[in-house]
Amino acid sequence: MIIDCHGHYTTAPKQLELFRNAQLAGITDKPRRPASNDLGITDDQIRESVEGAQLKLQRERGTDVTIFSPRAAGMAHHIGDAKISEQWTRVCNDLVHRVIQLFPKNFVGVAQLPQSPGVSPKNCIPELERCVKELGFVGCNLNPDPSGGYWQDPPFTDKYWYPIYEKMVELDVPAMVHVSASCNPAAHTTGGHYINGDTTAFMQFVQGDLFKDFPTLKFIVPHGGGAVPYHWGRYRGLAQDMKKPPLTEHLMKNVFFDTCVYHLPGIELLTKVIDIDNILFASEMVGAVRGIDPNTGNYFDDTKKYIDQLSISAADKAKIFEGNAYKVYPLLKGVLQQRGLLKA
Repeated sequence: MIIDCHGHYTTAPKQLELFRNAQLAGITDKPRRPASNDLGITDDQIRESVEGAQLKLQRERGTDVTIFSPRAAGMAHHIGDAKISEQWTRVCNDLVHRVIQLFPKNFVGVAQLPQSPGVSPKNCIPELERCVKELGFVGCNLNPDPSGGYWQDPPFTDKYWYPIYEKMVELDVPAMVHVSASCNPAAHTTGGHYINGDTTAFMQFVQGDLFKDFPTLKFIVPHGGGAVPYHWGRYRGLAQDMKKPPLTEHLMKNVFFDTCVYHLPGIELLTKVIDIDNILFASEMVGAVRGIDPNTGNYFDDTKKYIDQLSISAADKAKIFEGNAYKVYPLLKGVLQQRGLLKA
């Protein structure tokens, strides 16, 4: 089985955007605020939204299951207040759940969280519990910068974040480090802010001692780890200067990278620098980069092709494609077994 650990519902029907527009208009014009969370989206519209996109690409590229969450840029935690974020998050998670109910062989859920700048992460616990216990989700996306490019909240290693970490450990779910849209004009959302978010979160982990307090807590740093693998010597050296243990001991039992790197040399570097046991297959297809690479004739985000070309063993490729996902997402195997996709 080939498990893509990084997918977003980027192709949701137009009604989701219309709801969001009405919700935001209602901040200053209460009569325009949606009276309910009913989006008016039919099952047929959901089917149409993924049949020609995510499902089509799964079939064409030879992948099986996508770990699926709401559109990352759409989380927009910097907009509105905590109540706005809570309503919007619930709507988005429920819509992803409907996709999974229609296509249980193709998608497994990961939760958006109702974060807001300056609001305690404790506020996210009820929605995380609901998504895991009621909707069957296996993880969450956690934004280290709910301000959208201005970095107003404490670093991930601060005790400010401990309530959500305690709940993640209790529920046995990991978090993917994932910022949302940038509202800072100096930082492009997907080309600058996303990679900065990945890199900054990793450096916060280096500086702190988070995993002494939470030895089973797990994070996926997406987009190939941002700048981290390319500058691995820098981070090893900084950790050494800070009198931290070697990174293999300090972080790498808890921090994992995905393969959302859109050229073969980048994937080759990732697998040479980072231990295979810390790499999960991912594509983020129908995401930030959707075009065809003129140098190869293939889609940039068809990351399976890069891994197929690697000079590593079949056993190592199996870890990247499937095995490591079960280690990082402990609930995943049980969900797939319940759906008849894996033998018990």
